[in-house]
Amino acid sequence: MVRIVALLILVIPGFLAGLGIKLMRDMLFGVSHPPFPFLWMQFIAGLLLFVGGLGFIAGFIFRRDRKNNKVQDRFKKQ
Repeated sequence: MVRIVALLILVIPGFLAGLGIKLMRDMLFGVSHPPFPFLWMQFIAGLLLFVGGLGFIAGFIFRRDRKNNKVQDRFKKQ
């Protein structure tokens, strides 16, 4: 059950990061979506979603590896 919860915790930010990539791509091709009145606003929202989702996944993996002592010495807790 714990592994399923961990998977769900990683799937949601992954989905948001994918949505961010889609919003940025659509802005480059000039496709506007309803909640955004300007294309530049759509790009900023996509960038924030992408960076936030990727950062969450990276932090989750880093925390797990630190807990299992699979990181370099400089990243280990003192």
